[in-house]
Amino acid sequence: MDHHATDVLTDWDTLRAGIPPVWARYTDLVVERASGSWIETTDGERYLDYTCGIGVTNTGHAHPRVVAAIVEQARQGIHLQQNIVYHQPGLELHRRLPERYPNPRADTAYGLFLSNSGAEAVEAAMKLAKRATRRTSFICFRGGFHGRTHGAMSLTSSSVKYRAHFEPLVGGVHFAPYPYPLRMGGADAALDATMAAIDELFATVVAPDDVAAFVVEPVLGEGGYVIPPDGFLPALREVADRHGILLAVDEVQSGYARTGRFFATEWTDASPDIVIMAKGIASGLPLSGILAPRSLLDQLAPGSHGGTYGGNAVACAAALATLDVIDEERLAERAHRLGERMLSSLRERAADHRSVAEVRGRGLMLALEFADGDRLTPRPDLARALLAEAMARNVLLLSCGTHGQAVRIIPPLVTTDDEVDLAVAVIGDSLAAIGA
Repeated sequence: MDHHATDVLTDWDTLRAGIPPVWARYTDLVVERASGSWIETTDGERYLDYTCGIGVTNTGHAHPRVVAAIVEQARQGIHLQQNIVYHQPGLELHRRLPERYPNPRADTAYGLFLSNSGAEAVEAAMKLAKRATRRTSFICFRGGFHGRTHGAMSLTSSSVKYRAHFEPLVGGVHFAPYPYPLRMGGADAALDATMAAIDELFATVVAPDDVAAFVVEPVLGEGGYVIPPDGFLPALREVADRHGILLAVDEVQSGYARTGRFFATEWTDASPDIVIMAKGIASGLPLSGILAPRSLLDQLAPGSHGGTYGGNAVACAAALATLDVIDEERLAERAHRLGERMLSSLRERAADHRSVAEVRGRGLMLALEFADGDRLTPRPDLARALLAEAMARNVLLLSCGTHGQAVRIIPPLVTTDDEVDLAVAVIGDSLAAIGA
């Protein structure tokens, strides 16, 4: 290595040391550029990025159409604050996104509120649910992740690391088990156990008429990429209707064509009252929002909620281009096709590895869970080892699960068949390398 290259490396080391340790890190890579499914580091190494920025770059890194929309809007205006003026991208997004409402009810008008992050969208949903119902409690599900701000953190139970040392949190939050077929005796038993636990909450801890909303991920994200039984959301909808409770679906990670439908809720016939979204909404720019019937949204009085940067004009332009790319490149259909293919191939690769307890997924939201024995003892060590082996082969993956025992695979929806084959081969070789 020449002297100049050594100086550059030393500079990166110094700069990295300035980042606070609160940012838990998967790698120490410094990225020079990214395109499609690939990132390239400052030293010229290329990695297949199947982390997707934690489910954000659904259209791939730097999709040309999204980049063009960002550049054009930046020329026209960057910060056009929503309390002060209307801007064209925002008005158009307020028209188009409510048209995507999952399983809409007849004769119901839907609306949109925009903010910046998934946690902010969750906070908005909480405030809306409280205002609309005049109730104060929430029921959430074990393993759910809803964010790190104070209210959102109160709904989160995917890992104690998010809650530890921050008590007391928001009161009135109660948890039921998420229906986890692998760990609860199959789909039917899991659903029965979850619904029985909700009944038990109503009998022992919280009165139904104190509950403002169920807040639930249609596919469990940080908690393990768990696909619930098909009857789960419809069962929640029935209980919610019976007791006047709202059903809020957190589609932050599962939305925007990730599972092969625009929203994962669409795999059922349940119609939610609030849809929480972020991540894939603007292909990497900070934007989030909630969708809800106008009859609910209009109960938030002027000034009762808001934010300086929510609905930023450049982010809204990126969001409109994202919708165009999803539609015109048929990314939901692509996610479904490639996801089925990848799931089948991964199951073949994992079949002879006794510590792979399950390979599961829907669309391009996939996971391998590591566990041993009849008691399914979690093996986070194997998940970490697989990430390391895959990275050594220039493929980036992430972990998930309450114990960190699962590896999640989150390709951009524009990934190619050849890239899928490469990733499957690397995962297969990595499983053999770690002796799972």
